[in-house]
Amino acid sequence: MKYFILFGPPGAGKGTQAKLMVEKYNLHHVSTGDLLRQEITKGTELGKIAKALIDNGNFVDDTIVEQMIENEIENNPHVKGFIFDGFPRTVAQAEVLDKMLEKRSQEVTKVLSIIISDQMVFERISHRASIEGRKDDANAEIIQNRIETYHKKTEPLIEFYKKEGKYNEICGEGTIEEIFEKISALL
Repeated sequence: MKYFILFGPPGAGKGTQAKLMVEKYNLHHVSTGDLLRQEITKGTELGKIAKALIDNGNFVDDTIVEQMIENEIENNPHVKGFIFDGFPRTVAQAEVLDKMLEKRSQEVTKVLSIIISDQMVFERISHRASIEGRKDDANAEIIQNRIETYHKKTEPLIEFYKKEGKYNEICGEGTIEEIFEKISALL
């Protein structure tokens, strides 16, 4: 079983690249954002909590996200592998993921980090807001908060995965096809 992590700031193109990876390599895409949006759409209690946090540009509580991830792994035992998009976001979550996988005698295969500038994050998220109508993507303060949260809480994962020899960096500027070519070369 393969376990890939797509890593990068908001708007780096993780979801777009994950879809291409699913098509080419027959992997199961696990997007914490998509899982949370499903809960919000269903109007569940989890969805209501998540919506309030997301609308203000904050992350959802680790235990909620970790349980959703574990459920996805358990409910998809026959896939060739997983692509985690938006998880882990912190070193603590990475440690929990390692423990989840250890229980299955598995481990993270590779981390693919898509790197873009903060300015490009603003441009891409603003563009996405106009296309998808996502309220959390339309407010400059929320975007700035998401960028700062990414730098503060998520970037420490770079060192975590470098120490494990699993970290791979990809320049996220260019066409979707050019970026996917770089990802494919690493796989």
